[in-house]
Amino acid sequence: MKYLAILVAAASLLLSGCATTIRSNVTAFNDWPAAPQDKSYVFETPPTAEDTLEYHSYQVLVSNEMAKLGFRQTNDPASAGLRVGMHFSTTDVPVRVLQANDPFWAGPVWPYSRYGFYRYGYRPFYYDPWRYNAYEVEEVVKHNYERLLRVTINGRDGRKLFDVTVTNSSRVQATPHVMPALVQSAFTGFPGQSGVPRRVDLKIAPQAGDDGAAAPASPSAPVPAA
Repeated sequence: MKYLAILVAAASLLLSGCATTIRSNVTAFNDWPAAPQDKSYVFETPPTAEDTLEYHSYQVLVSNEMAKLGFRQTNDPASAGLRVGMHFSTTDVPVRVLQANDPFWAGPVWPYSRYGFYRYGYRPFYYDPWRYNAYEVEEVVKHNYERLLRVTINGRDGRKLFDVTVTNSSRVQATPHVMPALVQSAFTGFPGQSGVPRRVDLKIAPQAGDDGAAAPASPSAPVPAA
């Protein structure tokens, strides 16, 4: 039975690695006309600091989603009925944690466990009386990546028609790997109920290095209290 349980656990890990769920919080405000006559649009010129190849690649993602909704991109600003703006950001939020080196360890070790907490050099040990074994733990850094995407659609006269903000927090490091899901989330249910927050879950293929692996931290660096 013990070996069967190990096999089931291993199979579950393999299946969970097939896809990563991108969970986004989406809030859209809109004053969308019931039957817009002109659905042609141009992208607004981004600020110089944001005018990058990466930025333009995400504009293509927005354009593809808008095409599904019947919008048509044009290169003539004078004739376009709509103006589309876009902004995105990614913030790395490192978190220091204690991690055990035992492969069957299921959680962090806290300084005041009822079984005791001992230090040997720079690394603490956790004693498990049921397994008669000491688990060596070390301080590591895990990274959460906070992302924000905002897309706006205004009329030719400047009237604000649609403004959506998408936020996401995940262990996936590569923004280009996540952005298609964020853009799709922004236009899911377009234009939607104005001002009502909702959650959109989409699955993306896993990518090497996006499994939440932690980097060793400096032994002298403080660990924030829980």
